[in-house]
Amino acid sequence: MDRLDNTIRPYAWGSTTAIPHLLGVEPSGEPQAEMWMGAHPGAPSRTGRGTLAEVIEADPERELGARTVARFGPQLPFLLKILAAGAPLSLQVHPDLEQARRGYADEERRGIPLDAPHRNYKDTNHKPELVCALTEFDGLCGFRAPDRAADLLDALGVAALKPYVDLLRTHPENAALREVLTALLTADREQMAGTVAEAAAACARLGGDHAPYADIARHYPDDPGVLAAMLLNHVRLQPGEALFLGAGVPHAYLNGLSVEIMANSDNVLRCGLTPKHVDVPELLRIVRFEAADPGILRPEAGPDGEEVYDTPVDEFRLSRYVLSEGTAGRDLTLDTPQILLCTAGSVRTGEHTLTPGQSVFVPAGEKTDVSGAGILFRATVVV
Repeated sequence: MDRLDNTIRPYAWGSTTAIPHLLGVEPSGEPQAEMWMGAHPGAPSRTGRGTLAEVIEADPERELGARTVARFGPQLPFLLKILAAGAPLSLQVHPDLEQARRGYADEERRGIPLDAPHRNYKDTNHKPELVCALTEFDGLCGFRAPDRAADLLDALGVAALKPYVDLLRTHPENAALREVLTALLTADREQMAGTVAEAAAACARLGGDHAPYADIARHYPDDPGVLAAMLLNHVRLQPGEALFLGAGVPHAYLNGLSVEIMANSDNVLRCGLTPKHVDVPELLRIVRFEAADPGILRPEAGPDGEEVYDTPVDEFRLSRYVLSEGTAGRDLTLDTPQILLCTAGSVRTGEHTLTPGQSVFVPAGEKTDVSGAGILFRATVVV
């Protein structure tokens, strides 16, 4: 079992206080957006034996277990994060597995460097993800029903938005969402800036359901992504609640602290709310134009106290234990690899005592029990 020393990524949208507060350290004043736990080549966790990527590469079957290697190959198939949003992240979607493979092969064939800013596909994997709130957490997830989106836009009283309102109310559901998103993303940005500003002012004045979009506009005042965001469901998670984001589902995180787990991929297509590359034709090919309830997940309690967040993917499985001092220790031994993350209190596992923000990697088959008083998240795979 290895204690992990994890990299914190200083993306501009990160909170300056949330991760330091979790770790019990003084803020530096700089944004701290994500703490990565895993073997992703971009920022692999460090152990006393080298990086976690190096440890796994040296003996995949010992670290991951034979079944995991047979199913996913000789690499950890998930990436676990603590995510701290102090400002909205980009509005984005992820490809499914076949789309990722085709997109990667196409960009390789065209000779686009992996680190090129206009590269869409960094690998051949899909990127389903699950976000679980540690604090109240706001996000956007999936399309609203077109009539509800029309009502939200119409209430702004912005004349330039009337054609979009009419489209949403008169066209078939999927076609309406496609036409309006396409129109917003392909419109002349300078000409659209006045409409965005007028809509933002109306959102600030109206408040209520419009308030989240006023805040988005404060961070991205000229971005048509502000209007695109109004096509999506706004979701506010309470601590312990989660969202699953599958392929093609447009989403953005707005603010709050969470645990996030995803397949080990970096494939992102952006709709807006970002200075980064936006490839509209490719994005429109990947987006699933389906209105749906975002489906807030709550953990399902098992007989041993494990609370599982059920998702339809095998690359990761996230659960948590809420432990009380004085109760019997829990046996967490598995024949699959695990990362254990403490987010509250103090949890003992093996020779390690974990406090909030601390984590360990547990090789497959290693005897593992936990005790203490706190909250422990467990990340593993399904094989």
